[in-house]
Order: sequence, then structure tokens, then C-alpha cells
Amino acid sequence: MATAQLPRRDSRARPGLLDPGPERADDALARWIRHALWLLGFGAGVGVLALTLSSEGRASLDVSLVLTVLAGWSFIASGLIAWRHRPEGRLGPIMAAVGFVWLAWRLLAHSDWSPAFTAALWLSDLWAIVFAFFLVSFPYGRIASKRDYALMAPFVVAVVPLELLWLLFWRTDEGPGNALLVWPNTTVAENVDAVQRALIVTGSIVLTGVLTRRWLVASPAFRRVLTPILTGAAAILLGSSLTVVAKVTEPPAILEWVVLSALCAVPLAVLGGLLRARLARSAVGDLMVELRDAPSPGELRDALARALHDPSMEIAYWVPEYETYVGPDGRSVRLPASGDGRAVTTVEHGGRAVAALIHDESLADEPELVGAVTAAAAIALENERLQADLRARLEELRGSRARIVEAGDAERRRLERNLHDGTQQQLVSVAIGLRLVASRLEGDSEAAELLAAARDELAAALDELRELAQGIHPAVLTDHGLDVALETLAARAPLPVRVRVEVAERLPEAVEVAAYYLVAEGLTNVAKYAGASTASVAVEREDGRLVVQVADDGVGGADPAHGSGLRGLADRVEALNGRLRVWSPAGGGTKVLAEIPCA
Repeated sequence: MATAQLPRRDSRARPGLLDPGPERADDALARWIRHALWLLGFGAGVGVLALTLSSEGRASLDVSLVLTVLAGWSFIASGLIAWRHRPEGRLGPIMAAVGFVWLAWRLLAHSDWSPAFTAALWLSDLWAIVFAFFLVSFPYGRIASKRDYALMAPFVVAVVPLELLWLLFWRTDEGPGNALLVWPNTTVAENVDAVQRALIVTGSIVLTGVLTRRWLVASPAFRRVLTPILTGAAAILLGSSLTVVAKVTEPPAILEWVVLSALCAVPLAVLGGLLRARLARSAVGDLMVELRDAPSPGELRDALARALHDPSMEIAYWVPEYETYVGPDGRSVRLPASGDGRAVTTVEHGGRAVAALIHDESLADEPELVGAVTAAAAIALENERLQADLRARLEELRGSRARIVEAGDAERRRLERNLHDGTQQQLVSVAIGLRLVASRLEGDSEAAELLAAARDELAAALDELRELAQGIHPAVLTDHGLDVALETLAARAPLPVRVRVEVAERLPEAVEVAAYYLVAEGLTNVAKYAGASTASVAVEREDGRLVVQVADDGVGGADPAHGSGLRGLADRVEALNGRLRVWSPAGGGTKVLAEIPCA
């Protein structure tokens, strides 16, 4: 079969392929093998040039020949460099193998020995399997799933059993001849060749589609790694299509140049990834400069994201006391599970876990870069961890305070309900009974007078009990809402109070209760201490907050640090993530302002 071009690889779930780190200590044998391969690869390229010129003359030295040799050299050089920097990886040797097979069949094609010439015929298509394997196994150098094996299947079938079958029937009058020819039959050979071409083209289309989809759904960091592979897939698809077109007509030379140029670019792009990773590691120095002046949590995250080239990176801080990770805001963070495109790198300082970097899974192939960044940022992350620990404690304190306030309100409601439904109803029943008794007594008798006095005392007790129940928990607030409850407070105040409530709908119960008690305590203080002639209450909703203000025209000079009333209100407001402020200049009246989130 005529030379086919290959499919592109099925890159799994990670990028970063050739982001090598510092050179590791290779054993002597591996070093010598690589040195020998450098010489062998250079000699193979020179041999292709020399044999082509000697057999076809100077006219054969054209763009196609130069690009052909450059494609082989680029794969060999890139593979050997990758092998040197990642001796434990498989991708470097695979890339080098692609280049050697690419040049080997062109060398053997000039042989006058029939077995060598036949081997060249087979290697010309075997190159497609090696290149397809490179694409499919990228960036780890191994097949990782049954689907990847399925992507390789069309190329293997076309190049191994069908190629052998084709050679058994194919006869050529050029060169030394086909050493495997058993039964010359042009029809059978052409039919087998057509099946081979169909398999190669179909496999190229499927592989290109799969890799394109992977590129589209990949993260930005992973896309950078997959782009050269996508280029290789496009090259094999175009090249395999050209072999089909060549059966009918001579394709334009420019298309062949495009295919060869793309093949040259693939390994060079891989080397570009290697260089990019090295340059990124050199940027760790810039990171250390940025970390000199204790950055804020947001600035630290941004600095690490820039150093790792991962805008999506997040930081979670380890809090030993709670045995959990928390975010910069102190809230608990759940680390992502493997397989969802995110990876976790733990940062330690002084032998203790400090934080975890949640980053794109592609950075798993750049351990040196991640290690350098985490080492440079360990102290800053330790400082941030302590602050996050403090924020976590504050968050827990805020939560416990909110629970205490909520429990207090629930108990208040229970007491108010018990007083209203129990004691108060019993006293009302007693009052009704006394009224019935009074109706049967003479109006001027001593017993009638004593009964009247008892009824007056009972009525006073009922009024006090209602006031007590109202103070424990305002039933009017629950039944009629904040505006009616505040109007009720203003009506009971011993001085004129202007009330303005601009809230269209009911608010969460905790917010309404906090606002009610704030106004109640504020008006009580005005009546007792302010010496004011008027007071005002304003309640409005603004930007997801309830703003409550109580002001008077009294003597001022109130000190919120003294007195449990305002301090208790501040606790209630702050338990809802709000804040309470007091302005009380001497002689200038007092203003109490609370802002409570209510979104």
C-alpha cells in the first residue's frame, strides 16, 4: 500500500506532557544510548539526503525532501531531549521511534536488495502505527483505556495483516522487487490496498474527532498541551486523504508541504511546552519577590495562580483542631475527588500540613514547577493558614452565638405562649368569676367593696402580665409584622415618636426580632436617660440589608460600652452578620444604627 499518514493521539485527562524538570541522574548506559541515537538520527537524515540526491539527481533537492528530513529530525531530537529530562517517562522514546521509523523506510527504499526494499514498503506504513500510538498515548506514553485500543485498531489492521496480504499479491517492476511476492495478482492487490486506505482514512477521521472533542472540553491549561496533538491528528487526516486522492490525480505539492510542515511542528510544539515549563519555573523568583510583603489572601492566591499559569487555582488551609480544610473566609472546603479534572497538592512547612492547592489536573505533569512554587510560598501559606484558622474560629464563634440567640428566642416564644395560654387565661377566668360574684352582691356592702378592690388588683396584675409577656416575645410581631409591632411600641412610648417603615414584605423571623428589640431598647433608653422631647424610628431595606435607626434630640453622651442593653443588642445583631453603631455626642442627641443582612 502507498505510504499512509497517521492518526493523532488520544490524549487522556492530563496536560503538561513534556514539562520536564531538572535533569535527573541517568545511569551511564542510558546516557550512552541517547548519545548513540543522536549520532544515528543525524546520520539517518544525512543518508536520506545523500541517497536521494545520488539516485535522483540535484533536481530532487526540493521543499518536500527538506521537510521530510526535518520532520524525522524534529521527532528524534524532541524525543531524545524529552527522554533526557524525563528518563522515567515513555513519551520521549516513543517520539524518537516515530522519527527513526520515518527516516528508516526512506533509507531502505534506495536499497538494491529485495528484502530491504520490501522492508521499506512495510515500514512506510508501519510509521502510521507508531505515530498513531504517539498521539493516542499522549501525554503518558501508554494506552489507558479500551477506547484508546479501539482508536488504534484501524491502523493496526491496515498495516499488519492487510499489509502482509497486499505484499503477497503485489508485483512491481521498480527496484529490486517484492521479496514477499507469492502470487502476482493485481486485482487482489488493488482491492486490499483500497481496504487499507479506507481503514486508515476512517481511523484518522475517528481519531481526529475524538481528540477534537477532548480539546473542546479540556481546561485552558490542558488545551495548550493538546494543541500539538490536535495538529498531528489533522496532519494524519490530511495525509491519509492525499493517499486516496493520489490514486485518481496528482495532488498539489502545497498540500504535501502542509502535511510535512505540520509533522515538523508537532514535536517542536512539545518542546515548546518543555521550554514553557522551564521558563515558568524561573518565574518562581518573581513569586518570591511578590511574597516579600505579606500579601492579602486574594493577592497570595493570584500570585500562585500566575506562577502556576492556572487562573482557576484555589487555596484551602488545614485547620488541625477541626481536622478539615477551610477557605480564606474560614468556611469548610471539600477537596475534589480524582477524575473530575482537578488535582490537589498538599503544602507542608516544618513537617506539618499547611494548605492544599486545588489546581488543574494538567499540573500533575509539572511536579518540579508545583514543588518550586509551593516551597517558595510555604511561609506565606503558613501565615495565611493561621489567619484562616482565626477566621474559622470566628466563624464557629459567630455560629455558636447565632445558635444561642436562636435558642433564647425559642425559649422566649415558649414562655410567652405559656403565659398567654396558661397563667393569663387563668387570671382572665378568675376575673370573669369575680364579676359574676359582684353582680349578686349589694353595691354598698362591705363584701362588694372588698370584691371591687380585688378585681382592680387582678386587672392591674393582668396588665403587668401582658406587659411581661410582650417583653418576653412580641406576639404582635409574629401575628402582624414589623411595621405594626413598631407602631405599637411608639404608641406606648412616653414621648412623641415618628415611625417610618419602608419594607414591602415579611423578613426572616430572626431579622424582624432583632429589629424589634433594637427599637424597643432604643426607645426605653430615650425615655429613661435622654431627656428628649421627640424620637424617630426609621426602617428600610437597602442593598440586601435591613437598616434600622433610632434617634432622639436629647442630651446625648451615651456610652455603648456601659450598660448591658446595647451590648446585648450588638450581640444579637452581630450574630446575624450585621453591625451596630452608636453616635451620641454631648448635647447632640443619640443615634443608634444597625445594619442586618436580610437577602
